[in-house]
Amino acid sequence: MTDFARASRFVDQLWDADVVPALVDYIRIPAKSPAFDADWAANGHLETATALYEGWARKSLADTPGATVDVIRLEGRTPVIFIDIPASGEVAGNVLMYGHLDKQPEMTGWSEGMGPWIPVIRDDKLYGRGSADDGYAMFGALTAVLTLREQGLPHARCAILIEACEESGSFDLPAYIEHLRPRIGAPDLFVVLDSGCGNYDQLWVTTSLRGMVGGTLSVAVLEEGVHSGDASGVVPSSFRIARQLLSRLEDPETGRILVEECWAEIPEQRTDQARRAAAALGDAVWSKFPWVEGMRPVDEDGGELVLNRTWRPQLAVTGADGIPSIANAGNVLRPGTALKLSLRLPPALDAEQAAARVKEVLEADPPYGAAVRFEVKDANTGWNAQQLAPWLEESLDRAGRAAFGPPPAFMGEGGSIPLITMLGQMFPTAQFLVTGVLGPHSNAHGPDEFLHLPTVKKVCTVVAAVLGDHAAQGAGRLAA
Repeated sequence: MTDFARASRFVDQLWDADVVPALVDYIRIPAKSPAFDADWAANGHLETATALYEGWARKSLADTPGATVDVIRLEGRTPVIFIDIPASGEVAGNVLMYGHLDKQPEMTGWSEGMGPWIPVIRDDKLYGRGSADDGYAMFGALTAVLTLREQGLPHARCAILIEACEESGSFDLPAYIEHLRPRIGAPDLFVVLDSGCGNYDQLWVTTSLRGMVGGTLSVAVLEEGVHSGDASGVVPSSFRIARQLLSRLEDPETGRILVEECWAEIPEQRTDQARRAAAALGDAVWSKFPWVEGMRPVDEDGGELVLNRTWRPQLAVTGADGIPSIANAGNVLRPGTALKLSLRLPPALDAEQAAARVKEVLEADPPYGAAVRFEVKDANTGWNAQQLAPWLEESLDRAGRAAFGPPPAFMGEGGSIPLITMLGQMFPTAQFLVTGVLGPHSNAHGPDEFLHLPTVKKVCTVVAAVLGDHAAQGAGRLAA
């Protein structure tokens, strides 16, 4: 069994001496995901980050017999790092650990002295784009394995897959999974280090991920813009029509999604977990957001807020075309309006079916005969974890308490990780440990993104302990 005090000392030393300096170098690389850097191949930033990771992994595994570190490059696709570490000792089982190294774009609003490509360490936080989402993942996965090896403890065969396309929806990943399928084998445990944590006081385990339908709603009323004084009252506003159409999808007063095909029954266990998570978080369920003065959340019940962001469909309008800036807006009745919609769906709801129904609702019987189109860009089904195996549940409780003090918390997340859905469908009996360090104010996609260093070190010790307990299960299967 893992010696937690010894593990903590080892992880602290490794991170302070080797990992944090590597992450500092990584933050300096503008390795934006392909969706945000059309010339990513020519610019070479993703390759630079990949080379940094490859070099660190090779160095850290230099004394590990049989370990391999490969960079896989399929034509026209972002690279993938595949690390294969043989089992130590007579241990059955197969573990796959996952993370990504591509980044979100810069975003504005960084504090003075900080920036997306400027690493800053302050108050136990490492600031910079990609630090927490998801630059630490490979280092965390390798740290867990190295922690066991430092104590002479066995582990099963461990593979680590690091992609460079996650922030773009992982559109390159299916091809790599298919390509690597013979090497991946049939994992019985997945460890995914790309999720959130409700606070920095305990271990947070992700139990579900919402799906999403993303697309563009466009409304056209004219071939070209005309003077509003001449046309208003005769030509209906494309913006007003867009509002009407959105009201078919969402109640404008409450935000409730009106398309019943976008709803799913919430399992009782998930409701109970949401209530317990809300009790642990208190006001942090809503106070973590940068509210303007006087604003309040949509509900006063923390449990309802947790369920809203993890199991209930929700709509966000994330972009617009056809609307000029205020400085450039003349008295023109515009020819059309286009809105980018992001509709979050309950976990495991079929996103393709939901997308088809949403398209039908928005395009049917367009007001005034306007040219209305909803072009679906993404339809990603979410994920709901199967019941934890008794050994994993016990391991997480023991390791979570040893590392953090309080017991672990279990909660769904509002976003999506395409790989998990894919692997859940491919390996329906496998166990999943999905966790992460994206806690309050960590700002994964916004300004002042940071990695909370004490938390990530504790997560590493927890993952090491889980790998050790998994190996014990594997040794038992071999003995049997």
